Amino acid sequence: MGGAHARHDDEASGAAAASVPLELVDTWWRAANYLSVGQIYLLRNALLDGPLRADDIKPRLLGHWGTSPGLNLVYAHLNRVIVERGTPTIYVCGPGHGGPAMVANAWLDGTYSELFPKVTLDGEGLERLFRQFSFPGGIPSHAAPETPGSINEGGELGYSLMHAYGAALDNPGLVVACVIGDGEAETGPLNASWRGHTFLNPTTDGAVLPILHLNGFKIANPTLLARIPESELVAFLRGNGYEPTIVSGGFDGEDPMIVHAQLASALDMAYDRFADMRADAAAGAFAKDAPRWPCIVLRTPKGWTGPRVVDGVQVEGTFHSHQVPLAEVRENSEHLAQLDTWLRSYRPDELFGDDGRPSAELDALRPRGELRMSASPHANGGIRRPLDLPGTAEFGIDPAPADGTGGGRGAIGEATRVAGSWLAALMREHPDDVRLFGPDEVLSNRLGAVFDVTERAWAAQLHPLDEHLAREGRVIEALSEHLMQGMLEGYLLTGRHGLLTSYEAFIHIVDSMFNQHAKWLDAARDIDWRGDIPSLNYLLSSHVWRQDHNGFSHQDPGFLNVVVNKKAEVVRVYLPPDANTLLATMRHVFDTHNRVNVVVAGKQPQQQWLDHDEAVAHVEAGVGVWPWAGNEPGFDPADPAASVPDVVIACAGDVPTVEAIAAAQLLRERMPQLTVRVVNVVDLMRLQDPREHPHGLPDLEFDAIFTRSSPLLFAFHGYPTLIHQLTYRRTNHDNLHVRGFNERGTTTTPFDMLHLNDLDRYRLALDVVHRVPGLAERPGVAEIADEWHAARAEARAHAYEHGEDPEWITGWRFDPGTGAGAGFGVADGPAGPLE
Repeated sequence: MGGAHARHDDEASGAAAASVPLELVDTWWRAANYLSVGQIYLLRNALLDGPLRADDIKPRLLGHWGTSPGLNLVYAHLNRVIVERGTPTIYVCGPGHGGPAMVANAWLDGTYSELFPKVTLDGEGLERLFRQFSFPGGIPSHAAPETPGSINEGGELGYSLMHAYGAALDNPGLVVACVIGDGEAETGPLNASWRGHTFLNPTTDGAVLPILHLNGFKIANPTLLARIPESELVAFLRGNGYEPTIVSGGFDGEDPMIVHAQLASALDMAYDRFADMRADAAAGAFAKDAPRWPCIVLRTPKGWTGPRVVDGVQVEGTFHSHQVPLAEVRENSEHLAQLDTWLRSYRPDELFGDDGRPSAELDALRPRGELRMSASPHANGGIRRPLDLPGTAEFGIDPAPADGTGGGRGAIGEATRVAGSWLAALMREHPDDVRLFGPDEVLSNRLGAVFDVTERAWAAQLHPLDEHLAREGRVIEALSEHLMQGMLEGYLLTGRHGLLTSYEAFIHIVDSMFNQHAKWLDAARDIDWRGDIPSLNYLLSSHVWRQDHNGFSHQDPGFLNVVVNKKAEVVRVYLPPDANTLLATMRHVFDTHNRVNVVVAGKQPQQQWLDHDEAVAHVEAGVGVWPWAGNEPGFDPADPAASVPDVVIACAGDVPTVEAIAAAQLLRERMPQLTVRVVNVVDLMRLQDPREHPHGLPDLEFDAIFTRSSPLLFAFHGYPTLIHQLTYRRTNHDNLHVRGFNERGTTTTPFDMLHLNDLDRYRLALDVVHRVPGLAERPGVAEIADEWHAARAEARAHAYEHGEDPEWITGWRFDPGTGAGAGFGVADGPAGPLE
């Protein structure tokens, strides 16, 4: 894709032309409006070869007219600017359900017929264009992956401006024109986006042109910004760092040429300003002063050029034009006649030839090749440059404690700090297509090594006491998860790579954004002209089990439940148990595309389990038995089914892994004849049935690891029901018992958090006692269970008295012991007393 992005200079020089007359812009606008209405209503008779009949109308009228004329108006005018200047521009369509307009203009561009050859640029293709819209087996009513040139899913409002700012990053010379509907402008995410220019560098980034379209109404109410005095609106935009230009007209039958002249002037001023800003920045002005960016306020009637009055009710300029102004066209002859008049008001005989092809005069307003907004490689082209990923070996840490204990395992380390060093190396190798986004938590989540190679991007005022702020920084932080995710999405959808790091509990803020992006990826998989999209990667730290100091509000692992409900081809969830597995996981997720990868890893010091090579192999496998943590004699890694342990303790997540290993050690020390297998899961989707997820283990492999009959305890990072959801089809599911977060949280110590949710090592060991048949009745076992109950109670009492966990918890270290149990013999019953 690199070559495609370098072509615009040649095309621009060839495309530059004399001024395009505004009468031609008006002609394009009329054509796009005609096509928009036709898509909503017409099943046939696309060129109005005869009077409209009821059977020419679709049986179900689905679509949104109200926003379409404004979107078409902006598109026509942007085409004029591109033709005259040769400036690469993409169009971000914010208003919901603006699909008719975006598809209409892509067809007029010629792009639609190139990408969908059956929808030809003639009368036959026009029939197909109209029929497919909001029709079974057709296309959606909003700007979607199927819409050429789109990077913004119009099915949900609020994300257009943040997508635009993400698209502009590292795209010098590109203009991202973003039309913001005034209904959309009421959303929280959009309001957070107004300051997105704080992260733009006029020299190294593109420019964003917000176009706030105030048509006055949403579905059934007036919009907030349309009903405030103009002075307040200007003050609001100026306060957000813009210099607004007001374009207003089209009311009460006003000549549209007045609006055309205003909008053309406003766009020329904006594009001139962008060029001046780049020149000023190159001359050093940007070093001390933040620029003021242009924006446009476009005030036109909702449903402009549509029916003014229907059944005695005002429609144009009111919310009644929002969706389908004439709703009973098949049944009501007056509505049918109004539709006929409406369509003919655009003078289609001037817009299309006898063969249905757009009038040749429109060629002068059609940009060439990839300068067409619907054909822009920035929007359709996929990955700009594959990543050259650093190796991980040099960043790995030795899991062996310095004092020689632990059998070569159990050294203390911080997983995210180690991963941060690798991420810094990645960003050093990719200074213009990898970025890190986060809500003011990069340092908190121990990723500070990235500041050895870059700074935070900052275009606002600088203060002598600032740390890690620079005009050219590549880390972007703002206290809005919406803004961070949206900018990252815009960055990814235009072919670059990145990572969003966040506290685990608050990533829920973007649940809906994740849903929309996952749906986009799923739909885009079936569109062959869309290039591969770099994966959306999350690193969630400061997680549920180590938010003991912040309390209940910060304790929620439920994002995983949201993620796994999406299409299996799209989502992945990784729970690396230590630093080296996190390294291997991070390298893996950056090597994927068309995915959402969720990685959960703690930032606190804890014991380390695998050396570098073991970690790489473990991540590749996704799940594995850790023989050194259990005591299963004769266990063969090549044939796990060759032996059957008395119990399997599985774990997923760093803190649950510590507790599972500690529980296995308790059992090994106090009940050495009991055979325990410890299984760690790093790729959560390995648990799912392979018929449901491509990462799912085949049943024979699953049964070999987890057994077909042994009691199976699972220490899980998140909500226990999720493990049951993933494994309900597995052979041994009836013997599965899961411990995880049970919505019990508070401000307390780390171990007491585990105690509250019955995920601590003593509870796990006690579960083994109660779930291995016959074990609880063996001599001496009741006394051991009482000791473990007492230890739990004593640990809580110590924490509540001293404010910290006791030393036997905080100072616990892994001891491999003898590592060889004798076997309890579950099938035959106990043979003698346990030691």
